[in-house]
Amino acid sequence: MKFKIDENLPSEVTLLLRGAGHDALSVLDQSLGGTDDGTVFDVCRAEQRILVTLDLDFANMYAYPPAMGYGIVVLRLPWQDKSTIMEAMQRVLPVLARESPERKLWIVEKERVRIRE
Repeated sequence: MKFKIDENLPSEVTLLLRGAGHDALSVLDQSLGGTDDGTVFDVCRAEQRILVTLDLDFANMYAYPPAMGYGIVVLRLPWQDKSTIMEAMQRVLPVLARESPERKLWIVEKERVRIRE
């Protein structure tokens, strides 16, 4: 799968996804840091990449319909430190092996992954 990692996530998320065999680029890899959400959404759609982010704005299905983009994974965690984020992403990897977030919204919480279409 192809992923775009938002600038609000540590670079280790990109490395973790690559290590699991995915094609992952960060927003910063493409000099898109500071770009507005709508543009990031459009770039992900054009590149057919699933966005991974901490930005809860992307959980708004009216503003960013998953079917209109290419898929969104929002990390909604009680803490946003690197270790908590990396633990959450480690829990997501087995889910990715069974199911794709393409054209869906995944909300990754501490204890579960909610999938919305």
